[in-house]
Amino acid sequence: MAAITPITMPKFGLAMTEGKVASWAIPEGTRIAQGDELADIETTKITNAYESPVAGVLRRHVAAEQVDLPVGALIAVVADEAVLDTEIDAFVARFQAEFAEKQSAAVVEAAPEPQKVAAGGWTIRYLAMGDPGSDPGGPVVLIHGFGGDLNSWLFTQPVLAERHRAIALDLPGHGGSSKNVGSGDLETLAQALVDFLAALEIPKAHLVGHSLGGAIALYVALHHPAHVASLTLIAPAGFGGEIDGAFIDGFIAANRRKPMQEVLEKLFANPALVSRDMIEDVLKFKRLDGAVPALAAIAAANFGGGRQAQLPRDRLGEIAVPAQVIWGAEDRIIPAGHARGLPPNVPVYVLPGAGHMPHMEKAAEVNRLIAALLPG
Repeated sequence: MAAITPITMPKFGLAMTEGKVASWAIPEGTRIAQGDELADIETTKITNAYESPVAGVLRRHVAAEQVDLPVGALIAVVADEAVLDTEIDAFVARFQAEFAEKQSAAVVEAAPEPQKVAAGGWTIRYLAMGDPGSDPGGPVVLIHGFGGDLNSWLFTQPVLAERHRAIALDLPGHGGSSKNVGSGDLETLAQALVDFLAALEIPKAHLVGHSLGGAIALYVALHHPAHVASLTLIAPAGFGGEIDGAFIDGFIAANRRKPMQEVLEKLFANPALVSRDMIEDVLKFKRLDGAVPALAAIAAANFGGGRQAQLPRDRLGEIAVPAQVIWGAEDRIIPAGHARGLPPNVPVYVLPGAGHMPHMEKAAEVNRLIAALLPG
């Protein structure tokens, strides 16, 4: 009998328990390659394109659009033309019956929870995933951007953790970390990262930084090179003077849902990706004591007057470790043109159809690029 391959509801991030097919991108009967975008999967956090894990003919859409399904549920079937419809009928019925049994008998495995550690003068919240013994050259450390937190990596961290130790942290002033940021400049935030590595007894790490986190990662690589094994910079700050100052000011000022939605929509090439939960999560963070003053201090130190204050890009040629830059072609916060003219040993990947958050809008492609720079 010819092979029949199930396509199931993926799990995006630790908190995802269910999702739905927002829309199918490929009709039934189409021959697909591995990596083709099959559908948009909608979760409470965000909608994300789902790439086919296999090649073959998309014989059947099992999941109807806009129907909530648990993670692992059958959503489609891939099989060659030689497979009879009756065989697919039997496969679907058997899969769904077995899945229902597993669901009823399943013992829910506790997902890893964020922890906190004292690091220098800060308390830093972080989430660690993956086997501690699977990180030759050090773990992957994920550093979010201005206004973000460790959940910015919900499409990246679980994937990297399949083969590596992956640690996401909240920078000072963000998430569950201390709201004391001092001057809030790059030197201060970079020192917090170095102190965090020391607190977890991590001598060297593969740094992946987004936006402000990219500038911080590069600063650490320049001033504390012994701590850095490789460098992936995603839409990094510090590569040019231009920045959307209205976004920064609006993010700090917005305290209601509609204004915050308008601000967050600037982050994406497709504004529809901004969900109600995403907006509420940001507003909830901003209500924490000290959060808004911390953001204001960081903004003043790094983006005062609507310009970027420090440009560590000018010293990128000094970096001795493997490094790469990833940018969304439709970035409205920091122009992708800032990546032009980099040293020839630093490859640049500009992804069409992505804005300032390519690791969310083009997660599979970004994850492949990050993994390619890691050992093993």
